[in-house]
Amino acid sequence: MMNDILLMMLIVGVVVSFIILAFFIWGAKSGQFDDSKKMMGGLLFDSTEDLNDAVKKEEKVKKAKENKKSEPSKK
Repeated sequence: MMNDILLMMLIVGVVVSFIILAFFIWGAKSGQFDDSKKMMGGLLFDSTEDLNDAVKKEEKVKKAKENKKSEPSKK
């Protein structure tokens, strides 16, 4: 009986391992893991104008949130 349980656990473990391996291979072939260089390159090679535009956009969002909080609710 104990050998049957161990054999079943071994078979289930091998099947699950192959399924996980198949998903990993599928992800690698479809380019799921290729964005790291693109993202790091974007961070390293941004121009100062792009960075200043991002800061201005964040400031506009903050001002819009503050204005929305300060407006009385309309009912």
